[in-house]
Amino acid sequence: MLVAGVDSSTQSCKIVIRDAESGELVRSGRAAHPDGTEVEPKHWWEALQRAVDEAGGLDDVAALSVAGQQHGMVVLDESGEVIRPALLWNDTRSAPAAAALVEELGAQAWADATGTVPVASITVAKLRWLAEHEPANAARVAAVCLPHDWLTWKLRGGGADHRHGTANLDDLVTDRSDASGTGYYDASSGEYRRDLLRLGLGRDDVVLPRVLGPAESVEGPGFRLGAGAGDNAGAALGLGAGDDVIVSLGTSGVVSARGERQGDDPSGTIAGFADATGAFLPIVVTLNAARVLDAAGRLLGVDHQELSRLALSAPPGAEGLTLVPYLEGERTPNLPDATGALHGLTLGTSTPAHLARAAVEGLLSGQKVGIDALGAVGVRPAAVRLIGGAARSEAVRRIAPTVFGVPVVVPEPGEYVADGAARQAAWVLAGGDEPPTWESGASERFEGELTQGLEERYREAAEHHLDKP
Repeated sequence: MLVAGVDSSTQSCKIVIRDAESGELVRSGRAAHPDGTEVEPKHWWEALQRAVDEAGGLDDVAALSVAGQQHGMVVLDESGEVIRPALLWNDTRSAPAAAALVEELGAQAWADATGTVPVASITVAKLRWLAEHEPANAARVAAVCLPHDWLTWKLRGGGADHRHGTANLDDLVTDRSDASGTGYYDASSGEYRRDLLRLGLGRDDVVLPRVLGPAESVEGPGFRLGAGAGDNAGAALGLGAGDDVIVSLGTSGVVSARGERQGDDPSGTIAGFADATGAFLPIVVTLNAARVLDAAGRLLGVDHQELSRLALSAPPGAEGLTLVPYLEGERTPNLPDATGALHGLTLGTSTPAHLARAAVEGLLSGQKVGIDALGAVGVRPAAVRLIGGAARSEAVRRIAPTVFGVPVVVPEPGEYVADGAARQAAWVLAGGDEPPTWESGASERFEGELTQGLEERYREAAEHHLDKP
């Protein structure tokens, strides 16, 4: 029996089709998404169709789950039509709205209510932006959902143009992990906070997706549709990470670890999200990760392989050259309008190798902030699992333990989010209290001595941004 898992990420749609019992990969497909921080959802649907076709179709699939990028605001009118392009997680125009929401209710009150203090990425802040800047569109909103919710609904027949018929707005479903990133869902009680939705949109008379349990499903076009998940929860499930700390280096950087209770960090550093198994997934997110390496490569006129070689040829700590990698603003710390900066530039450090090393160390130092934050709430990793596109860099793998201060385990490259969705789909078929156990792939372990003084230099350099008016 076969199951399918979909990862609808910022950049692309990936699908894996696996044997439900063993987890063996049978076939796969992928298709690109358009660039931008706002996207017409129809592009996600079209990419899903292309990915499915490349994977050989779904006729023999018994269950499917969709995992996807979190927070994206998809607003529908009463007929189910998309009102405006979806604002994605990395669209920072909602930063003033987030600040206003925090000021109105107080950071601690938000943390107590939902585990998360709103920042620009959180859906409730995007709804406030919509209400303030596009009131006519806000008035048309009949339902609010997230990217993975919308794709699941489309698979059920949502939208009058869908070949499988139609599904009404009440057929929208989601899961705890994705709902917990909206800013108006309390994962500890399992209830939406419509009072917080009202703070964002200005009203609460809209349809919100029904929250399914981890192994719950609904009927799809010839197969069962699982609850799906947010991308971080999907990756954790795909890795079988258990209680390990995961550092994911994709478009954004994400540090996460499984927990037994919803977080309540009023500083906003830790977001108290839910996971895909019924527990919680406190995470720390940075806006800047793999694309820091892209930028460094462009500056030096080299590809990623050469950038890695240059970085490894420079001394640890780059002799004081420190990159603060806030190239797209930043979420942690919450500085949406910040820019990047180089500190410690001298004649001696003005070399391609030093800059390459500073780029890798700066990228990793931004994630070390997240590891330290989780440490403050009791998470003490013996090792870190490193995944994502940037984890394919040899320099990132070898330098990471010297920045994190613990060994780093790098699983073999894979579509972890899509794999997590597939594992959830297999759980739908198997039932029970725990997801099925699939054999893990090979991994590589890296160790190294902590680079003395790097953390202090990075903290001092980053604090210059906090001191700016």
